Amino acid sequence: MSGGLGPGDVRDRPERWTVVGSSEAFRGPVFGVRRDRVEMPRGDGTEVVRRDVVEHIGAVGVIALDDRDRVLLLRQYRHPVGRLLWEAPAGLRDVDGEELRGLAERELLEEAGYRAERWDTLVDVFTSPGMADERVRIFLARGLTEVPEAEIDFERVHEEADMPVVWVPLDEAVRKVLAGDLHNMVACMGVLAVRAARDTGFRDLRPADAPED
Repeated sequence: MSGGLGPGDVRDRPERWTVVGSSEAFRGPVFGVRRDRVEMPRGDGTEVVRRDVVEHIGAVGVIALDDRDRVLLLRQYRHPVGRLLWEAPAGLRDVDGEELRGLAERELLEEAGYRAERWDTLVDVFTSPGMADERVRIFLARGLTEVPEAEIDFERVHEEADMPVVWVPLDEAVRKVLAGDLHNMVACMGVLAVRAARDTGFRDLRPADAPED
């Protein structure tokens, strides 16, 4: 053990160090950049350092698992990394007051054309906590039903205009993650989490409406 801590103490906890000054550097529809001056410990005293923080509205992701133990992936162009990535359905928390499960249901329907009977929480993550406050809840969706395209009132544009969908056996998806064939955070983390959850018969999953904190 280190510092008197044991395995039972390995849990993230809220903490906020003193901010002595803050200013807005950029503001956009999805994220902004805030510049903070933060008081941090140094030796027997403190020092004030600058930290740029990306303020992000957050997102949800969905790992859809069918009755043949396959996961749904779709391919989308991602300009910042210059790649076509295989991803899980996901979407921004851009509707005020919308429940996370409702958002996940909407994204699964709009992006992939499926509804799910069973929803569970897989994992909650901060995607890049060294620079951003973005948080993502990844759901597991089971009991899937395909919805006819004519019943989906949604127009895909821009990066979403052409998103082919594939079903990949879960074990094969795990191999692709470990081989470096898949890079999308939601897909990689979600696939590995589902594989781990399957080993315990999905007994340890939290309900879909579990609190984030």
